[in-house]
Amino acid sequence: MDFRTACEETKTGICLLQDGNQEPFKVRLHLARDILMIQEQDVICVSGEPFYSGERTVTIRRQTVGGFGLSIKGGAEHNIPVVISKISKEQRAELSGLLFIGDAILQINGINVRKCRHEEVVQVLRNAGEEVTLTVSFLKRAPAFLKLPLNEDCACAPSDQSSGTSSPLCDSGLHLNYHPNNTDTLSCSSWPTSPGLRWEKRWCDLRLIPLLHSRFSQYVPGTDLSRQNAFQVIAVDGVCSGIIQCLSAEDCIDWLQAIATNISNLTKHNDSDLLDRRKHCFIVQSESGEDLYFSVELDCDLVQWERAFQTATFLEVERIQCKTYACVLESHLMGLTIDFSTGFICFDAATKAVLWRYKFSQLKGSSDDGKSKIKFLFQNPDTKQIEAKELEFSNLFAVLHCIHSFFAAKVACLDPLFLGSQATASATASSSTTSKAKYMT
Repeated sequence: MDFRTACEETKTGICLLQDGNQEPFKVRLHLARDILMIQEQDVICVSGEPFYSGERTVTIRRQTVGGFGLSIKGGAEHNIPVVISKISKEQRAELSGLLFIGDAILQINGINVRKCRHEEVVQVLRNAGEEVTLTVSFLKRAPAFLKLPLNEDCACAPSDQSSGTSSPLCDSGLHLNYHPNNTDTLSCSSWPTSPGLRWEKRWCDLRLIPLLHSRFSQYVPGTDLSRQNAFQVIAVDGVCSGIIQCLSAEDCIDWLQAIATNISNLTKHNDSDLLDRRKHCFIVQSESGEDLYFSVELDCDLVQWERAFQTATFLEVERIQCKTYACVLESHLMGLTIDFSTGFICFDAATKAVLWRYKFSQLKGSSDDGKSKIKFLFQNPDTKQIEAKELEFSNLFAVLHCIHSFFAAKVACLDPLFLGSQATASATASSSTTSKAKYMT
């Protein structure tokens, strides 16, 4: 664990992530001062401008020594395609520079093997001839039970093919005349540069969790059951990390302590402007950035004020529905509309042409320079990658307050307790008005 200051921690490590009903898969966590990054591996083209591709096609030849130089795992019996689990050094698969550990084999010489069982794929490859064309796609969320290595620094081990059978959870080595001298440690840096497209396996952002006012829990929601060596982090806007499963109890404790330290430090820093030690107090910040400091006598009074602000915010956002601010992008005058129904829309101020648009749920993080610039981190719905958008505003505080208000109203729309209290308040107000009308007549 690295320490940047005495009260600030950074940490990077490998964990498992369970997202919904999916099988747990390996991710990399990176903890910074104010954000928790969750990253997954992907294969991207790095020839020129990086891009992602769903499928790649590569042709390899069977070698006299070492065969194809591949080992595979998985199969339809585990509801996943067969994936490459090992690549041996100095084989055609490695020299092509287009195949990676974790690649799912989709087609073999034009034969669709997506839904084939492990043994069926092994037989197709054995009978594929001296030259085979593979269509592959990197399986980003490979189930943890496959135990795939995270990088190419491993070598194929000889597998006993004498029985003619293979196991979907064990490496099935696709070799002919196996020779032990071809099992040196594989080094990606030694691969020759492909004359065409060049691909690399990289860690890419999957989810970003802002730590300010966030919380974490080891408990299953709605119960007193504690997860073993697992936890989840929930941001103030409701974005959840998913269930993070650590590899050991010690590792889990380290992560929880590091995250708790950074959350606590951010909260203390955010509350450092309090003027005195009064217990029941709050700050209201105006559009100009001025802090207005208030205090009340009782805790119940503070709760009432908090509910009143939440209600007022919700009603005002519901009334105006959208708000547009002038902004600058690369010296061009633009407009940013924050719409309660559709989310964020950036457009050219002169032509009104839409440059980009994202839903509220796609905003995974943001930061500002405290002066005029805001950087938004949105998740692309197709590639699942994080896209950064930076805009400059003349009134930074007004824009930030608006964004926070719209998010608070959006969260309130999903809170049954809040909606219930609103319905009760409306009914009470209606009853009171009716009574007053009767009295006046």
